[in-house]
Formats: sequence, structure tokens, C-alpha cells
Amino acid sequence: MISRVLSAELPKHIGERVTIAGWLHRRRDLKSVSFLVIRDRSGLAQVVLPANGKGTAAETSPTGQTSPTGEASPTGDTSPAAQTPEETVLQIEGLVVANAHAPGGAELTEPIATQLSGQAEPPPFDLYRPALTATLPTILDHAPTTLRHPLLRSGFEIAAASAAGFRAALDAAGFTEIFTPKIVESATEGGANVFQIDYFGRPAYLAQSPQFYKQAMVGVFERVYEVGPVFRAEPHDTGRHLAQYTSLDAELGFVTDHFDVMPVCRDAVAGMVDSVRERGRPAMQLLGATLPTVPAEIPHIHFAAAMELISAATGEDVTGEDDLAPAHERWLCEWAEREHGSELLFVTGYPLASKPFYTHPDPARPRYSNGFDLLFRGTEIVTGGQRLHRHEDYLAALAARGLDPAPFAGYLQVFSHGMPPHGGFAIGLERWTARLTGAANVRQVTLFPRDLHRLSP
Repeated sequence: MISRVLSAELPKHIGERVTIAGWLHRRRDLKSVSFLVIRDRSGLAQVVLPANGKGTAAETSPTGQTSPTGEASPTGDTSPAAQTPEETVLQIEGLVVANAHAPGGAELTEPIATQLSGQAEPPPFDLYRPALTATLPTILDHAPTTLRHPLLRSGFEIAAASAAGFRAALDAAGFTEIFTPKIVESATEGGANVFQIDYFGRPAYLAQSPQFYKQAMVGVFERVYEVGPVFRAEPHDTGRHLAQYTSLDAELGFVTDHFDVMPVCRDAVAGMVDSVRERGRPAMQLLGATLPTVPAEIPHIHFAAAMELISAATGEDVTGEDDLAPAHERWLCEWAEREHGSELLFVTGYPLASKPFYTHPDPARPRYSNGFDLLFRGTEIVTGGQRLHRHEDYLAALAARGLDPAPFAGYLQVFSHGMPPHGGFAIGLERWTARLTGAANVRQVTLFPRDLHRLSP
């Protein structure tokens, strides 16, 4: 392909002939002139040609070869302006001229167009319209095409920037990125919500998290993180649950308790915000979304105190509950914004009964854990805490829950060989992105979501 210029770069080439390539985003035919709007990864470019498509626009043959004269060939070729349907892939050579009304302030004139794909079939809805009117099922059913819409694409640009910021923040803090198996021999959380698979004639499971492996690797690197898929066979049919999602996990050694883990989580979130500000600004502006201010120290409240506040404010008696309901998460976020001016709130000390068996109890209040969640704009997006690190404590914790230690032997062996006090956290990327963009349903910012009903595309 001739050296290609991206749409966003056109203002740098005014007065030059360049080649762009992309999808025909929209065609507008007026009385004396036609416009082609070409979409590429950087944005939109406007191409101007006569309404009849002749003279300055080359004709294309069925093989996509351009007629050197720019006139119709004997095979019956027709003008791109007159016949090419939207979403067809085109390469266009033209002269760049300034036009304040064109995208980016520049457009292509005197174009020569070459078709690079077959004639595109119409998408399920017009991708050039600024607003989205299609239902979520329609969007998801046709996701390979519908995600080309700038609004829909923006959420994934923000997710990518967030993951990059997570990595950058932890790299700067001396963490090592790891890549762990997603097929495991035992349920990570010790529960029933796992996908069982046949692994060469014996049972295995899709990993609920990289928890066991990232703890083991603390014994190797002290500080580790991973970005990867996790699987939860939870029969939830809500706007915040998925059967597969992307988890941003971190684990670090030599901590005193969970209060040493929380600042690292704060810095990771701040890094994600900074990265979105730097790399995802156009996507955020397109969505009309705003970034939170991450305070130097995110406010925190103990679970028991939070439940007392909720009971006093709502009249509900929730003091005996072991977890927060979604409505309570929303209430606490509103409280944090009123009282602390923060859209982020740590809730610490969840009851030990609601946490996985590897969670360290609070030595002063054994009913509660050295665990925490991070709430953001009404939803829990992070869970974390201090882990057990002594082999005998794991055996006792498993026995207390009636779990056989045998399936966990591969996991438990590391604690027989010396492990420091450690802890970590996990951020759900899709939930984070949904809260950041204001998406009502996490599926809006999930690539090809998997849930109770959806296994394709």
C-alpha cells in the first residue's frame, strides 16, 4: 500500500497529495458536490468530489484496481460516490486543502479512490449517526460491526488506557507482571460457582482468579500483578455481573496489614485515571464522561460503622448483615461525597464469613477480616485485603469451613517454605469502565460479553 496518512494527520499535510484509507463512514450527495467521510483509527476525514463522481474520482474495477484515466471502464464500473455503500473499505489519494468546516480543519480534494474490500452489506443501524438508538441486544448480537460506532468504540479506548495506567503505576512501584494458568485443579474461592471442564479425563476448573498463583509469586518477586480473564459461574442476570471479565490483580509482600495494601490500590487507581486523562481524553469527551479526583488518601470506613450509619439513616436494621447490598453501596458513595468530597470510598473489615478462606482475620475483632472493598460511583469495583501466610493457619481456616485440604495441596505447599505477610487486590476492569463512562450496563463496555444467556458472537 502507498504510504498512508491517518485522518488526524491531514492538517500537517495541507498543499500535499496524500493517501488515506479506511471505512466509508458516510456519503452525502448534494446537487453540485458529494462528500465521502472516511473513518480510520484516528478519526474522520472528509473527501470532496463532483456529484456525478467523474473526472476527479477514479473508477474501480471488480478487483479493486483503479482506472488510470479516472473514467468508467468497459466492465461497467460505477463511481464510489454514486454506488459504494457505507462501511466499504476505500483507499483515497487526494490533495489536502484547509477547510474550517471539515473534521480537523482539512479535507481531501481531486480524489482518486480504490476499493479495498467487497461491497459492504448495510450494518444493523446507521453507524454515522451521532446518537445510538439501537437496543443493547441488537448491539451485542452484531458486535463485530456495531462496535465501529464511535460512541461504542470509546468505552474500549478508555478500558485500554485504564489497563495501561494500571501497569504503569505498578511497574513504577517495583512490581513484576506475571501470566498465570486459567485452568486449575481446585476452586480458587472454595465455592461452587466455578466452570468445571474435562481435562483429559479428570475434572478441572476455569480460574475464578489468579489468587493462588499471585500469592505464590510473592515468594519469588515480592510484588506482582496480572491483567487477565477470570471466570465466575454465578447465576446473576444483572447489569453488573458477567461470567467472564477482566481482572487487574496485584499482590505484595512484607505488609503489616491491609492498611499497607490500600495505598498501593489507591496509586493503581490514580495511575488509571492519569492514563485515561492522557490517552483517553477524546473518548471521554465524546461520551461526556468525567474523571474522578483521586485524593492523596482515599477515605475509609469500617464495615460495622457503615452498617450503623445505614441503619440510622434508612431505618433498616442491617447491622447483622455480612455484606453490602447494591443500594447500600450507592448510599455509602453518596455519604462519602457529602462528608469527604470523594467519589471513592474504602470499606474495611468485612465479616470474615463473607470473605474467601485465605483472608486474614482482624486480630482485635476475629469476627471481622483484614479485608476491604473500594466503592466508586455507587458500585464496588475493587476487593482486597491481607492474606493468611502461615501453613498452619490455612489448615485451620479450611477446617473451619469444612473444606478438604487435599485439593489445595499444590497451593498450600508454598506456605510450608516461608512466606512473608502479604496482601493484594483485584479491580474489575469492566465495572471500572462502566462507572467511568456512565454505562448503565456493564455489557456496554465488555467485548463480546459472556453471561447466563450469551455465548456468541
